[in-house]
Amino acid sequence: MVDTGPLKVELLLEGYGYVDTENRYRASGTCTLITGNGQKILVDTGSPRDKKCLIEKLNGHGISAEDINYVVCTHGHVDHVGNLNLFTNAVHMVSHDVLYDKDIYGDLPKDFNEGVPFCIEGENIQVISTPGHTSEDVSVVVKGTDRGTVVVCGDLFEHEEDENLWKLFSKCPEKHLTSRNKVLEIADWIVPGHGCMFKVKKSEDQY
Repeated sequence: MVDTGPLKVELLLEGYGYVDTENRYRASGTCTLITGNGQKILVDTGSPRDKKCLIEKLNGHGISAEDINYVVCTHGHVDHVGNLNLFTNAVHMVSHDVLYDKDIYGDLPKDFNEGVPFCIEGENIQVISTPGHTSEDVSVVVKGTDRGTVVVCGDLFEHEEDENLWKLFSKCPEKHLTSRNKVLEIADWIVPGHGCMFKVKKSEDQY
């Protein structure tokens, strides 16, 4: 049955990230499911060690790996792309690369880096350029959910209270800050790369 109801954004795996007492960074990536308008979209796939849990979580929603239409990986780090090979029927987008079928590559909009989005089956699900954590990070903007606009943004935000953490892992801090501010302007809720979904506090001095 095709799901034609309102768009929903749900966490399948809630990630975490922190520096432990031995100064080691310990992390697990967040995996997010977007459904509605006939689409089943997975944003980030976790690490290879998350395979069994990810499949179980999908099955709990009545979805198999073969049902996924699109897989969007916000960037190429292993805890975000580790299970791409499970989704053989999906269009794959990893940062700025789009693979449609076997060896057929697609193009992003000419001005993608200048703010023109890549749209998935309409205007309500958009992939936008949000560089910073890496030079080619992307985020998924989901409009018209019961929470308003939700942005799934990978490690643009590590988690809600990450003000002293994101800079440690940023390749382009100035661009990173610009991208964070852009997402804060458009989002009602944010799904970060290593934590639970959080509501944006609409005050100018919050970040």
